[in-house]
Amino acid sequence: MRSSTIVRVLAAGAATAAVTATAGLATATPAYAATSKVSVVHGIPATPVDVYVNGKVTLKNFQPGDVAGPLDLAEGKYDIDLTKPGEAIDKAILSVDGAAVPGGANISIVAHLDAAGTPKITPFVNDVSKVGAGKARLVVRHTAAAPAVDVRAGGTPVFKNLTNPDEAKADLGAGTVSADVVLAGTTTVAIPATDLNLAEGTATIVYATGSAEGKTLGVVAQVITGLHSAPGGVPSGDGGLADDSGVSTWWLVAGAAALLLALGGGIRLATRRTGR
Repeated sequence: MRSSTIVRVLAAGAATAAVTATAGLATATPAYAATSKVSVVHGIPATPVDVYVNGKVTLKNFQPGDVAGPLDLAEGKYDIDLTKPGEAIDKAILSVDGAAVPGGANISIVAHLDAAGTPKITPFVNDVSKVGAGKARLVVRHTAAAPAVDVRAGGTPVFKNLTNPDEAKADLGAGTVSADVVLAGTTTVAIPATDLNLAEGTATIVYATGSAEGKTLGVVAQVITGLHSAPGGVPSGDGGLADDSGVSTWWLVAGAAALLLALGGGIRLATRRTGR
């Protein structure tokens, strides 16, 4: 899977791997480059992988359901390949070529199945704007080989007709919520109820992953902390769309859009490759 520095995060399933990844990418970006916070989510069922970044293996045996990061990654362009554990890079099962990572963003990259069951990579720009006192943010992302779904909290639909690879979000009262996933417009449960602890000042991102046909549907959760509102202050971000680092909002939005275009245009199944 060739991608941006981001997937080096895939390579960084642990702190040790993160250090290795950083060393492997040091020559790819200028010393003055702005950084982004990047996490990687592995949502392809039954497919452990080795991750190569710019031709070097940076993570071995990265497991489905794992979340790596966030890392502070310099803006730049990177090539990523995913292989079966122990296989050489020329046998990559998924690649992303020369994808650009903008500076000053908060991003999650998800390796998952599309609606038809084909492996792919989808980038999401995370909303890290502050939440109100006593609030928490819930984000649901449909990254499973499954039809449109409704997401219910306490049995009541809160996000309706969500399709792959879309997302929905809301700021809710902090606390524990029991959430399940049903086929859109029905009460047919696709993913059984899971208790979510929505802590104040956090964003909990829930990814629906796996395959309905393959009976591997499940969820992977990612939590972003530090979103408490400062009393009497102006909401600010931590590398996302609202920030106090001196990087203007319009530039971040443009950078995020560029990232989506770069990743979307560079992703391809490695079986189309003829070698390096």
